[in-house]
Amino acid sequence: MITTSKVAVIGLGSIGKIVAQNFVKGNRPVIIASRKLEDATALAQELGSLATASETGEAIKNADIIVLSVWFNTIQELFEQYGAELNGKIIIDPSNPIAPDENGGFKKIIGEKESAGQLNATILPLGATLVKAFGTLGASSLANVDFQTPEKSVLFYASDNTTVDAEVEQLIQDNGFDAIKVGCLDQSIRIEVFGDLHEFGKLGKTVTLEEVKNLITNI
Repeated sequence: MITTSKVAVIGLGSIGKIVAQNFVKGNRPVIIASRKLEDATALAQELGSLATASETGEAIKNADIIVLSVWFNTIQELFEQYGAELNGKIIIDPSNPIAPDENGGFKKIIGEKESAGQLNATILPLGATLVKAFGTLGASSLANVDFQTPEKSVLFYASDNTTVDAEVEQLIQDNGFDAIKVGCLDQSIRIEVFGDLHEFGKLGKTVTLEEVKNLITNI
């Protein structure tokens, strides 16, 4: 597969590391960045020649598609710090607006009817395109059902900009999953934690395209 779009993964927590690993499995070059360059360098050495470590600003500058694999609250900081560099980029937002609760679980940290996708869209840097994706499965599933055969598992995504759909779907395919668009960013709440299409929501599991056809009637 030949592609000219360069992708960077910013943030190397459990999701970011696996997304970067999956790109390499899919034979797609990836730039990786973290607060600590040495962490990115170590992972790049582990992943091989398709992975390149970089400072965050340089990673954003040199990539066309930026996967912001950071906490929900950190995205605003990155928008403020790198707003100019993000102009013209496709920003992939996997964030879920949750925090640990007092019972060992997680709770939503924004309004019940609010979504990270819609809130991040309101602070989006000028000229950037926001896509809600790569956040509908937990790290374990991202690592264990990527490139599943004979049918791939699905990653849902949402975006207001239809001109980037093909590029986003190729990105998801290169990460080992089939892509299904659920609609515009006003549908983000459905694919965030506790949403009806999230592994840790009403859906409660990974699904294939065929299973989605049987389960979902309003996509």
